Amino acid sequence: MKVTHVSICPSEAATNANTPALTPELLAATGARYSRNNEGLEAILSKIDPKNLEKSVDSIFKMVDYGHQSIADMVPVALFIDDISIWLAYYIWTLCPTAGGQESSTRYIKISPEGLIPADTLGIAERDLPEWRDLMDDCFSAYQASLALWEELAFEQPDLIGIPRSLLDDTSDSARKKVARMKRNYAFDRARYFLPVAASTNVMLVMSARGWVSLCQNLLSHPLPEPRLVGEAIRKNLELSAPRMTRHARKTPEWENAIRREFEKLIRAACESARAPVSAEPRLQVESPQGIAAREITQDLANHSNRYAPIGSSLHRTMVRFGWSGISFAEIRDLNRHRTGTKHCPLVPGNFYFALDQAPHESRPQQTELALRELAETGNRASRAALKRLQKGEASYVYWTLLGTEYPFEHVTTADKFIYECELRTGLGAHFRYARHLRDVLALFYKHFPETKGLILEGSAEPE
Repeated sequence: MKVTHVSICPSEAATNANTPALTPELLAATGARYSRNNEGLEAILSKIDPKNLEKSVDSIFKMVDYGHQSIADMVPVALFIDDISIWLAYYIWTLCPTAGGQESSTRYIKISPEGLIPADTLGIAERDLPEWRDLMDDCFSAYQASLALWEELAFEQPDLIGIPRSLLDDTSDSARKKVARMKRNYAFDRARYFLPVAASTNVMLVMSARGWVSLCQNLLSHPLPEPRLVGEAIRKNLELSAPRMTRHARKTPEWENAIRREFEKLIRAACESARAPVSAEPRLQVESPQGIAAREITQDLANHSNRYAPIGSSLHRTMVRFGWSGISFAEIRDLNRHRTGTKHCPLVPGNFYFALDQAPHESRPQQTELALRELAETGNRASRAALKRLQKGEASYVYWTLLGTEYPFEHVTTADKFIYECELRTGLGAHFRYARHLRDVLALFYKHFPETKGLILEGSAEPE
């Protein structure tokens, strides 16, 4: 595991234009100064000693005296985090939903067993090491076997990929690249469910020092060793650009208690899980402001020519709560990345999804189905092992699960943001299962607002 701080330097054009270049904390201090006088930027910059930028922060601006955490919002920090578990990457995104960033994609990259995070970093109990290692070996073997199966099916039946004829016939470089990417993604998309969440991934995030400090407080207060190690590495890198902020980046009793109580809820839910119905059928609640007529909803979409185009205020004011009682962690990771609203995902292991519905029925159905079902027993075994450990109160239970392990998921947002997500994720090249989930829930939205069908740009996004 490695965390690397990346500074932002002025562009050549900015340097030639002789525009100001400030350290992250000087930038925040300059903004903070705005709230205490109206002297203007040039007057503020004239107080900076170019030979001692750090001293300028303390002696001139006294940023820490302003008190408000909003000052830390003006300190931009970019960090690259290599070799953390897929689960921890997801967990970090749950804590930083508005951060900008990227993560290595299981849809574009073949994951190898060598990328498994060491057991001691994950906090796997020594008594469980033989069983855990055997399970991880079996999971990677199932992943590789599944990948080979889907690659063979795609080669023998290219129509399965569903690439439009117009795109196949397009001879432009752009079209050829899109077709090659979609072919490559086809097998990855369907095999990834066998990947352990203990496999490594890479994440980069750009957010304010305030966001990084809050993240550190959570990670350093966590009972598992991996989050604590990453939290400490983030704290050290944060000192490079925001040293005055790191005094707040520490373990806190408030975060320790909050994490413990949420984990206790998971244990109770795990002990009751056998009685809870689980389904990939969507549920949707909608609440519009009083007095909103159907005509107004239609007018809200009158200027909505693409997913970035405006949507009217009535849909902005309409609450949408949607979710499923059981969908795979692979799709939950994608759903979780949408920035708006509040997401809720109690990680109580349920069923295992392994893309059986994607196997063709017209040819070789028995051979394909038998092969997939045999592989799926590894996923089911992983879910059972994780659930048993959660019921015993072992926090490391999550590292026994796979991308195909299913959990409940719920998202509360507003209708305009819901529409954007549906338009973005049902387009050409969108992940098949993700697109199916959103089409299903969008069908329920149409029942509430039938006048929006045809106005919402379902399935119009470009190939991914």
